[in-house]
Amino acid sequence: MKSKQSGITLIGFLFVLAIAGFFGFMAMKLVPSYIEFMGVNKAMSQVASSGVEGKTLDDLRRDLMFKMGFQYVDDATIKPKDITVKRSGNSAELNVSYDKRVPFMYNIDFLMHFEKSVMLQGNVGG
Repeated sequence: MKSKQSGITLIGFLFVLAIAGFFGFMAMKLVPSYIEFMGVNKAMSQVASSGVEGKTLDDLRRDLMFKMGFQYVDDATIKPKDITVKRSGNSAELNVSYDKRVPFMYNIDFLMHFEKSVMLQGNVGG
């Protein structure tokens, strides 16, 4: 009695391996940017919870940049112009919005846009 073999052929296996390798390489390029954004989130939460009574926008930017240094956020990623404060009534909101360009292969780049807002506790000065 003959038994029929089943399974994947070598060419099929190489094809699956190439696809898995492509997505693995893409993940290796993109995951550090998302981890860096998680550091930005944590630094923003720390600044928001520490209280901002009487601080100016420049003071907030300086505090945020200092705390992002502890979260391993690259200084070239977020510029001071990317950090804004929106006032509405008695509350203020700290907003960080930036784009990150990650080279992928040859002339292909990924452009990622990150944005986060947190409510600030206290009154922000001029």
